[in-house]
Amino acid sequence: MHLLPQRRDVAEFRKRYKWMALFVCLIFMVLYGRAIQLQILDHDRYLKVSYENITRHVPIPPTRGIIRDTKGQILATNRPSYDVYIIPSRLGPKDPELIATLMGLTPEEKRRFFNALNSIPARRRSHQIRFFSDISREQLAALQTHVNDLTHRQGRREVSAIEIVVNPVRTYPFRSLGAHIIGYLNEIQSDELPSLRNAGYRLGDRIGRTGIEQAWEHVLRGRRGHRKYLVDADLSRSEKSQAIEVEEAIPGRDITLSIDMDLMRIIERAMRGHPSGAVAVVDVNTGAVRALFSKPSYDPEIMSTGISIEEYAALREDPFRPLIDKTLYEAFFPGSVFKPFSAMAALEEKLMDRSERVRCHGSYRFGGRDFPCNVRGGHGEVDMRGALVQSCNVYFYALAERVGLERIARIAQDFGFGRRTGIGINHESAGFIPTRVWYDQHKIPWRGGFALNSAIGQGDTKATVIQIAMAYAAIANLGKLFVPQLIERVSGPDGMVLASFPPRLRRRVQVSKETLAFIADALRGVVDDPTGTAYAARLPHLKIAGKTGTAQVFQRTRLAEEESSRLEYRKRAHAWFAGFAPAERPEMAIVVLLEHGGSGGRFAAPIAIQILNEYLSPRHETTNSLAMAGSSPSQSNLTRKSQHERRSQ
Repeated sequence: MHLLPQRRDVAEFRKRYKWMALFVCLIFMVLYGRAIQLQILDHDRYLKVSYENITRHVPIPPTRGIIRDTKGQILATNRPSYDVYIIPSRLGPKDPELIATLMGLTPEEKRRFFNALNSIPARRRSHQIRFFSDISREQLAALQTHVNDLTHRQGRREVSAIEIVVNPVRTYPFRSLGAHIIGYLNEIQSDELPSLRNAGYRLGDRIGRTGIEQAWEHVLRGRRGHRKYLVDADLSRSEKSQAIEVEEAIPGRDITLSIDMDLMRIIERAMRGHPSGAVAVVDVNTGAVRALFSKPSYDPEIMSTGISIEEYAALREDPFRPLIDKTLYEAFFPGSVFKPFSAMAALEEKLMDRSERVRCHGSYRFGGRDFPCNVRGGHGEVDMRGALVQSCNVYFYALAERVGLERIARIAQDFGFGRRTGIGINHESAGFIPTRVWYDQHKIPWRGGFALNSAIGQGDTKATVIQIAMAYAAIANLGKLFVPQLIERVSGPDGMVLASFPPRLRRRVQVSKETLAFIADALRGVVDDPTGTAYAARLPHLKIAGKTGTAQVFQRTRLAEEESSRLEYRKRAHAWFAGFAPAERPEMAIVVLLEHGGSGGRFAAPIAIQILNEYLSPRHETTNSLAMAGSSPSQSNLTRKSQHERRSQ
């Protein structure tokens, strides 16, 4: 009677057993599959992760490339910086006080050090953390002398609580001179890292911010290396790690500029006494930039190694704007240095003859308004050459009324005004050349006075210092407009030239050589003719061609040059001189801008002529000496006698 219920229980158990067995088999199959995935399919991945857990990578920073001038003088190089890394978990009870004493910390610096040390979370206390950067040699010597006092036994080994790591730091031997060209570095910010990580940058790396350092970052920076070795659980080097895997860093390439720092020193001396301005000097036959000087400047070494918030705020709030590159970034009213291009427009369009005379009474009546000349009493009757030599505004007002704004704009744009030169650094400004179309597009009611103002470099006309320098170089070489060249060559650390950069011709201007020769002759008269605006600054032994300019910035009736210098500083005109030398066989074109400097003839021209004299005269004397060495004794004596007579004049 009891057999039937028993059989039913056994059948029910067997039925459940099958499901339990199936479930267990499925579990084991999943575990087996997971084991296959971990041990076989993902073996390489997890082997790499496990290997990373027991290895330590020490980065080897690359040496940044050196920047030199055209004569080989070093403009930017590297020096060793000693950074102190501390492993907080290894510090003994008295070690923080000892470190503060050895470092010679002030009470405030000591307080900040202790606070930083105590704020390290427990999970990071076994990591190496940088606490001090670029310590002095005295601090380095003190730490190295007492390193044994900071070494403690852990288990069977002795481990140090600190490590001193050497990193290269950028240094600039000429400091603020040429800072806008060379640029500076500073650390990458956390918000920049996502866009730079793929290029190999890490938090704490320095990157070029301005100048050559920024524009040629990819050439100068090099590539980071690393050193790899095994570590124990406390992240110290394992005793089993005999060999160290090393991938050497690749140093950056060196760059040689066309800049001549000897010329930059000459300019710096000549610009003393003037708070703000800019100078550009270019080779008229190649477009090589020999000098770009912007004043005031800043110290790139301070900007690279660390500048306080207060110091940076002072630079930004300085009314003379030391952070601005005045040769490239900012455009100014060019004033009368623009007049040669207005004259070329009249000659090329055959709308005025160079011998045609205009009577100047001191002002020009147009549209019911009097446009003043730069000389209140007027210049009398002047032709085109006389108008350029004496900088007669009235002549160019009459020229503009006949020629029109569009033709003047066409010639100006052909010489590179209103467009970037392509120099490639510091966010170059394009300047501005107004046209009738532009006024129409901006719904500005047209006035004939726009053309009159533009013809003398005022109104809405603006240009950069480098644009004017390249344009005057094109006049000097009879029509070749070059791209300004800053880089001469790129070299490896061994000195091997990897790339060189020949002159780049932008275009030949659409102006006849006859017109260019006439303009060049008129520019020589500006300096050599007794009526010329730069005659007082002339030098008998060095023939210079150029044009002075006094560009008004104060919105009021234009003042005579002798009155503008009495205005409050911010209301004074900009003083300009643009020209080239030697006048017979031009080598260098120069532009000098004195921001709010007053009269161009009185202040800018003497500076430009002083710079050209100091730079060119020794070169010509060397050439003459070499020539004399190959001449007869009597010829040499005559040459030396003539040189002595020129110097005594």
